[in-house]
Amino acid sequence: MSTMVGNGFIFFEDLSEGMSASFSRTVTESDIVLFAGVSGDMNPVHLDAEYAEKTVFKGRIAHGMLSAAFISTVLGTKLPGPGTVYLAQSLKFKAPVRIGDTVTATCEVVSLDGDKKRATLRTTCTVGGKAVVEGEAVVMVPSKAAVQAAAA
Repeated sequence: MSTMVGNGFIFFEDLSEGMSASFSRTVTESDIVLFAGVSGDMNPVHLDAEYAEKTVFKGRIAHGMLSAAFISTVLGTKLPGPGTVYLAQSLKFKAPVRIGDTVTATCEVVSLDGDKKRATLRTTCTVGGKAVVEGEAVVMVPSKAAVQAAAA
């Protein structure tokens, strides 16, 4: 059973297996163009409709890493939230994302390492309930003791 987390952050000590949080965004033309500019990935399958029509995708698709970036949004703003340090991420790209698709990134705590204050989370991006990206993230999470010691 999952426990949904709202806005804000929680400390490592407050995490438990099954906790989850999500973020949704509808991908726009502007998102794709801006992501291409920021990342330097100018692959024509993302930017050139005529070229993309001739590919297996039969049209333009968003960068896979654009959808994966929404996972970072969840980790850095919702679960665990501010102060979280991204350590590792595995990704499998399962299906294309197109302009106008609403991507929902969901992260669910699957294990906790109390000694290292690390959490492992299942990471999934879906469009219309269908997985487009699947993976696993490992993050370092602030602990109450460390934050209190820093404030003292």
